[in-house]
Amino acid sequence: MDIAHLIQTVALYALPVLFAITIHEAAHGYAARHFGDNTAYRLGRITLNPLKHIDPIGTIAMPLLLYFATSGAFLFGYAKPVPVNFGALRNPKRDMVWVALAGPAVNFVQVIFWALMLTVLLLMGVQEEFFLKMALGGIQVNLVMWAFNLFPLPPLDGGRILVGLLPWKQAQAVSRIEPWGFFIVMGLVLAGVVGSLWLRPLMALGYGFIKLLLSPLISLLG
Repeated sequence: MDIAHLIQTVALYALPVLFAITIHEAAHGYAARHFGDNTAYRLGRITLNPLKHIDPIGTIAMPLLLYFATSGAFLFGYAKPVPVNFGALRNPKRDMVWVALAGPAVNFVQVIFWALMLTVLLLMGVQEEFFLKMALGGIQVNLVMWAFNLFPLPPLDGGRILVGLLPWKQAQAVSRIEPWGFFIVMGLVLAGVVGSLWLRPLMALGYGFIKLLLSPLISLLG
């Protein structure tokens, strides 16, 4: 057990992870309120206070357990989901898409933020490894959250987006998967299917887009 390495890893990733999960969940709640559902607002979940979104098991215990069990090779965690009453939305089927999309969307915005920060630090000649690694961690964490949450299976955001876009009959069939969706997704993750066929290709596209977006600044690095 390398305690020193664990402490260093936690210090590097704590801020990016807290921002990633807090803004992700708050975005779901804000979008739901915008489209007519005040459930998250009444429960005080539309907030940037990370304590409101941290799940003791999913955010702390599970990632630490997996870190030690796999020597850091595989990490997974989740925040406390923001409650959304889809029936209270003005147009439930259509608005469900926007509410679900809000979380991954703000994660991709954070990818741009951390990538911009990294580029600016390098342009300024900053060589402090801690800050450079933190910015890299912010890019990685948010790209993973963006790509993983878009996986098209309920209860992930991608599954809700799919349900909202499909015709009623097909949407009802897909929505019936939701009670077992988490276990199916975990099985696919452990089997390597999600990583090889979804995460890596989508993250590669994300990296490519960021490099293209920031190419004028990146070119200044020589």
